Amino acid sequence: MAKKLGNDRYLEIDQYSNLVSMFFDRATQEGNKPFLSAKIDGQWRAISWIEAARKVAALAKSFKNLGLKPGDRVMLVSENRPEWCITDLAIMAAKCITVPTYTTNTTTDHRHILDNSGARAVIVSDQKLAQNLVPAVISSADADIIIGISDLRIGQSGDFDIHSWHDLTQGTDEDVAEITEAAKAITRDDVACIIYTSGTGGKPRGVMQPHGSILHNVKGPAEVIENDFGWDDEVFLSFLPLSHAYEHSAGQFFPIGLGAQIFYSEGLEKLASNIEEVRPTIMVVVPRLFEVLRARLIKTVEKQGKMPNYLLGKALALGEREAEGKSRKRDKLMDVFLNKTLRPKVQQRFGGRIKAMVSGGAPLNPEIGVFFQSLGLTMLQGYGQTESGPIIACNRPRTGLKMDTVGPPMIDTEVKIAEDGEILVRGALVMKGYWRNQAETDKVIIDGWLHTGDIGLIDEAGRVAITDRKKDIIVNDKGDNVAPQKVEGMLTLQPEILQAMIVGDKRPYMVAAIVPDPEWALEWSRKEGLTYDFVKLQANPVFKKAVGDAVDRVNKDLSVIEKVRRFEFADEPFSIENEELTPSMKIRRHVIKARYQERLDALYKK
Repeated sequence: MAKKLGNDRYLEIDQYSNLVSMFFDRATQEGNKPFLSAKIDGQWRAISWIEAARKVAALAKSFKNLGLKPGDRVMLVSENRPEWCITDLAIMAAKCITVPTYTTNTTTDHRHILDNSGARAVIVSDQKLAQNLVPAVISSADADIIIGISDLRIGQSGDFDIHSWHDLTQGTDEDVAEITEAAKAITRDDVACIIYTSGTGGKPRGVMQPHGSILHNVKGPAEVIENDFGWDDEVFLSFLPLSHAYEHSAGQFFPIGLGAQIFYSEGLEKLASNIEEVRPTIMVVVPRLFEVLRARLIKTVEKQGKMPNYLLGKALALGEREAEGKSRKRDKLMDVFLNKTLRPKVQQRFGGRIKAMVSGGAPLNPEIGVFFQSLGLTMLQGYGQTESGPIIACNRPRTGLKMDTVGPPMIDTEVKIAEDGEILVRGALVMKGYWRNQAETDKVIIDGWLHTGDIGLIDEAGRVAITDRKKDIIVNDKGDNVAPQKVEGMLTLQPEILQAMIVGDKRPYMVAAIVPDPEWALEWSRKEGLTYDFVKLQANPVFKKAVGDAVDRVNKDLSVIEKVRRFEFADEPFSIENEELTPSMKIRRHVIKARYQERLDALYKK
């Protein structure tokens, strides 16, 4: 049943001066309805809106009783779970500032953020995550409070006090009324959180996101949902790390703004089953996951015989023609047939009631978008960055789903293209600046315009198209520009290739470091009668030729300057653990280049 908030309901977001007030208002409206759900002992268990409000209010009061003052920074280290959302809201309700960090952070990472942010308190979910965190707290000059969401076993506290999250969250309706009233003093200009950019190079910088920036990121998507799909009782499945700005705004505060229910996924291994159980209406995902889901769908269909494969081929052909504006009248009959056969089965694998799957965090290969669109799943590619709250633009059916664009700017968002092609953004979504780093702030915010560092254009329909990162563009020895993300995206769509990075700056052609897909490599070994050994395979010339065939297929669709002429295998997959991926799954080019520079340089001497 739709929310009874009148016409143009997204405009209601304008009345809130902060995120906390929006939450408490929604909690009053929704009452005992389920809000936050997680799987416990094999069963989905929900916390109601009013129960969450009591916990938020109690924890906010506890923070004050522990001596935290308005403006104090509080670090939050936890996997996605209901307690994450409650803690985040409580920090803000106490007029403090949330500093979310990745669960994959090392002690050195934590120490940098603690020292840079000057966080007074740290909330950590469990003993495992505390192992990397506590040594950083011990050496911190400011942190003197640790709160464990579950029990922590720390031999001695040193110069900090340890508290139980459970003990601090026992609240009443009177607490809710008190904190609701106090929260009204928080303004849109006040800093809600400091999110440290995952950083493809150098140390992470703290982005100060004010309440108004994130509220802007709630209103914009709410307008899209309301006007393009209809705003009903929405259900979200939270999967991406909440420490990332994309999930923080789009996967937490956007659902709160809609009065939606949030389920927390059990992880990548159980994501498919979680989707079927939860049946989300909106999914917020990064491109890499769509690539994985696409590969799994293709494999599933391949095993089902000739007819499903025939239908998949027809669906993709229709989708490609539609994307190119070349649909034919005779396609309509097949389209109707697919709507009764293949597409319902695919939709059911996604729960059967998906309105839209929203891709963000990195560029989406248009082929991926067309693939899912062909199968009856609406794919919306969004665009933004942490410095903009993060959402700047998003595709929507009203303006036409053109998969090589990221759609028009969100409502109340100004976008223009600088003379050198850089995308500039202005509006309430822009950050207040980098924490304790005015010099870097002045480099990216000039005359009120955020300089995104992305190169792009605006098409005749007002849609933004991203061509590449300004700093990532490769300039060959003839002065030609090559966008690496486009080529790498095409390479990783091949079943033989898991990951790829191309180089060629000031060189005559492109070369690549390639990670073969382990599942494909295992199947290849079996067909060749070889014992599977991922490392030894890479020294096998027949294996390398098989991967080279995949590179050749991609080269057929590339211009002369983009073609990958030679490649070397990477020693292992790019990962967060070896620091070759950021926590948001972007490749760290400088790290990979440094590791493989000698071998990549040698490719020009062969």
